[in-house]
Amino acid sequence: MHTDLTRLNADLVLEGGGVKGLGLVGAVTALHEAGYAFPRVAGSSAGAIVASLVAALQAAGEPVDRLDEIVRAVDLRRLPDLGGLGRVPVVGRALALLVHDGMHEGRYLEDFLTGALGELGVRTFGDLVVPDDDPAAEGLPPGRRSRLVVTVSDLSRSRLARLPWDLPDYGADELSVARAVRASAAIPFFFRPVRRPTPTGTATWVDGALLSNFPVELFDRSDSADPRWPTFGVRLTTRPPTPPVTRRVEGPLAIGFAALDTLLTDQGSAYLDDRCTVERTVFVPTDGVSIVDFDIDEATSERLRVAGESAAREFLAGWDFAAHVRRCRSTGTDVNAAASDRP
Repeated sequence: MHTDLTRLNADLVLEGGGVKGLGLVGAVTALHEAGYAFPRVAGSSAGAIVASLVAALQAAGEPVDRLDEIVRAVDLRRLPDLGGLGRVPVVGRALALLVHDGMHEGRYLEDFLTGALGELGVRTFGDLVVPDDDPAAEGLPPGRRSRLVVTVSDLSRSRLARLPWDLPDYGADELSVARAVRASAAIPFFFRPVRRPTPTGTATWVDGALLSNFPVELFDRSDSADPRWPTFGVRLTTRPPTPPVTRRVEGPLAIGFAALDTLLTDQGSAYLDDRCTVERTVFVPTDGVSIVDFDIDEATSERLRVAGESAAREFLAGWDFAAHVRRCRSTGTDVNAAASDRP
């Protein structure tokens, strides 16, 4: 499907945040209802899950409004799935962590995405290539013409991998989208990492949020030409300088996951000093919910969705693309997306 020029366009970058990612669904839905289409979408972890569905829906010519319907079909309680060792009473999770480097398999998520994306005609990144005659492809090198970019943290090479952009570095031309998203959402120690054979050894991929939880600059152009449309970021935190909620953390597992949650949430805090980044970011309040709260009730799930919708509407009420470009060009900050990406 070609980019719909009858709608407003914005590339989209979605932050990771585990279960808190339900807020992304509300935000994306509200942006779409306001008239936006998304030529390219990127995300880490939970952001990668939502981004993959948005990209697939648009590629299939389906309304982005279906995003909420698809995500509601996910059984959150099945996401922390236990394999054989994990089912051993008392010590199962510890054994799975020691043997498989993760307590949970992550198979349910990958199988769900394989089915959901497959129904939309998307199996590999090759199914998400922007056609040459699509306006969104203008000026992009062939290796960057993807509707979707998923980030993963490559522990074997101590680097961030941007898929499918960096696939040639791994001696590959194709990759299952569901597999890439599964890797991007592999919270260290909680889910098993994804192993990827390469010509120089086996790569170990885990949660993309570990190295880049909010890669808002991903589609920024480096030349001096005016952007054709903006990049919107969506973060799962309150807009600065709103004080966060303080929650109780007790017990070794709770402290471990809270430490990881803090790392992922605070990792993008450097962007908060950049006025131009803050201006183009939707801030979804998700206080009181942990990245691994897979047993949250329906009321909490709905609260996160509604928070995303409200945050996006509030953002759009004050959004002025022309003014944003003038301010950020004058400060030398790369604005957003379109004809050429960084090498």
